[in-house]
Amino acid sequence: MNYFFFECFQHQISLFCGMTKNMTLGMVLLLLGVCSCYQPNRDCTDFKNGKFSFTAEINGENLTTTFVRNDSIELDYFQGKVDTSSVRWINDCEYIVKKLHPKNMAEEKSIHMKILSTTNNSYTFEYNVVGGTKKSKGTAIKIQ
Repeated sequence: MNYFFFECFQHQISLFCGMTKNMTLGMVLLLLGVCSCYQPNRDCTDFKNGKFSFTAEINGENLTTTFVRNDSIELDYFQGKVDTSSVRWINDCEYIVKKLHPKNMAEEKSIHMKILSTTNNSYTFEYNVVGGTKKSKGTAIKIQ
């Protein structure tokens, strides 16, 4: 009974669409081809140096940090405190950040950063603790 219903339904759809199976397959392949050609802009070298801001929601509150990166050193300004981290670039779009003066065990862990896409003044990135599986995303805005 279910098989019969499926065949009737499939026949009705093919009549409704007016397409043969080959036409339908061709349309699907065309759509996949067009969609797979999209590449986000990734001019990562523009963001190796500069002053940036990043806002994240923490416990229901939007908090902003400002950081200055000079290729291999990053200064983070957050809630009146300054932290210094080393930056080791893996490639033009990925780097590892490690606090130079960690205050607890959580701060001793390195963070893997991956720039996913860029605009003229911002970049969207993905980050996680090195060796961890939980990834988060954010957007940094270049101030200078």
